Amino acid sequence: MNLINFSKANCRNCYKCLRRCPVKAIQFKNEQAGIIEDRCIACGQCLIACPQNARYIKSDIDITKSAIKSNKKVCASIAPSFAGAFEMENSGQLVTALHMLGFDFVEETAIGAQKITSEYNEYIIRKRPENIITTCCPSANYLIEKYYPSLVKYMLPFVSPMLAHGKMMRYSYGMDSFIVFIGPCTAKKNEIIEFEHEGTIDAVLTFEELSEWLDNEKIDLKTLKPSDFEAKSNAEGRIYPIRGGVLQGIIDLKTPYAKISVDGIENCMEAFDELQSKKLSRVCIEANACTGGCIKGPGMPKSAKNFYFQTLKVKKYTSENKKSLNEYKHDKDHIESSISFSKLFSDMSIQRKKASEEEISNILKTMGKFEPEDELNCGVCGYNTCREKAEAIYEGMAEVTMCLHYMRTRAESLTNTIFENSPNIIIILNTDMTVKEFSPAAEAAFKINAKDIAGKPISSIIDDESFLSVKETGKDIIGKKIELKNESMFLLNVLYLKKQNAVLVIMNDITLDEKHKQELKKVKENTLDAAQAVIDKQMRVAQEIASLLGETTAETKVILTKLKKIAEKEGRDV
Repeated sequence: MNLINFSKANCRNCYKCLRRCPVKAIQFKNEQAGIIEDRCIACGQCLIACPQNARYIKSDIDITKSAIKSNKKVCASIAPSFAGAFEMENSGQLVTALHMLGFDFVEETAIGAQKITSEYNEYIIRKRPENIITTCCPSANYLIEKYYPSLVKYMLPFVSPMLAHGKMMRYSYGMDSFIVFIGPCTAKKNEIIEFEHEGTIDAVLTFEELSEWLDNEKIDLKTLKPSDFEAKSNAEGRIYPIRGGVLQGIIDLKTPYAKISVDGIENCMEAFDELQSKKLSRVCIEANACTGGCIKGPGMPKSAKNFYFQTLKVKKYTSENKKSLNEYKHDKDHIESSISFSKLFSDMSIQRKKASEEEISNILKTMGKFEPEDELNCGVCGYNTCREKAEAIYEGMAEVTMCLHYMRTRAESLTNTIFENSPNIIIILNTDMTVKEFSPAAEAAFKINAKDIAGKPISSIIDDESFLSVKETGKDIIGKKIELKNESMFLLNVLYLKKQNAVLVIMNDITLDEKHKQELKKVKENTLDAAQAVIDKQMRVAQEIASLLGETTAETKVILTKLKKIAEKEGRDV
């Protein structure tokens, strides 16, 4: 299911998303970015990085609105980072707003976090694993399952706070209730459709989606009267979104683990590499894909930009409740004893086809990398090395044209070839009508070296009136005939290059064409004169023939008349 991706047609091939994606789950095909779900860890960082905002995130607002209209019990589980996501005076103002939107019950997801902390501690005391990796962050979990499957055995086998709270709410409010999680995480949209726990949470809304919904309904949080949550958590659960917050609830054992809080995917990968290579041991790692913790999640509202201010707001909110204030309609202990919070993590590693050294070498050559020194490894394309990029091309994840240096070299080569070998005069002028570029054809036509004319006024060799006109009016001149002092004829094209703030002059030499036209004109005129002379001569001959024919015809008539009369007379005598 395509839950997050890039909008088609908006991609500008800046590769910023690929540079941000540490697992390189983004494919470029026909110059369009697309997320390959099998490789994706759903962290959403690529969507944050996109400068074109060319992103698609599946929205659950419509199905939530439909549930509200259907008179179901609609329950909201809201992540504790909400305190830093919205501008309000009191946390209860958001509870009021959610009730106004149609939610029947509003609880803190931190209640689930509180329960998961308890499950963690019981497991650690009972199992005493060699190493420990917390499993609250779905993106960090996907990272391990897909790219570090050997570390799955260290993952604490429990659901995330969202799923834990969802199970508790469903048991409390009824199995047919509609549970909506609201938080800063896009990976939660993937987590709720996992087969093992499908149906625990019905919909996921990001804080950004909720913010837009509130705006559309013209609901201003700061003007609302606060309401109480149906159930609250203590500080232990609320501290989860802050860096190191999960570790604060994990007990210190007699044989303690070294606690390590890791945030940001690259940092997680570094820690996992060291754990995999046995450089780390007896450690308890809190892994969070977002740098800075959940407060920096990709689903935070666009208006929430000051990370440190947001963190202070969440810490203040955390300190408001030191003790648990859970107020379930059913017996809390009975609810928790009836629910399984366990989760099975597995090897989801990707089978990738590996290119041979010969195939890599051939691909590098198509990229213009013939020698090791040609491999700049600049990372502009999004890959750390040219060889990594070549491997991606082999796998169908990248295109040769993604290499900036390759395209620049290719463009410069083509441009220089055209500029150097074009038979047309090509001149590029600065806006003050001084010469910037002067092609070899221009040198030959004006009998001046490019170095000698560079930076000097073009008016020193040709009238610049047309060039100034184009610069001032912005109207290009196309196909204007001009004649130089040496009687050479040119077809003049002048274009104003607005972005480059320059004037491009292209002059096609049409001197020979004009000479041919003149010669053809003379040939035509001579042909017409000769034709007229022939016609005149034929007319005279015709007149002479007509005159002779007239005389002979008259004589013939006289003779025939005489013969007729003789014949008639002989007829009568008989």
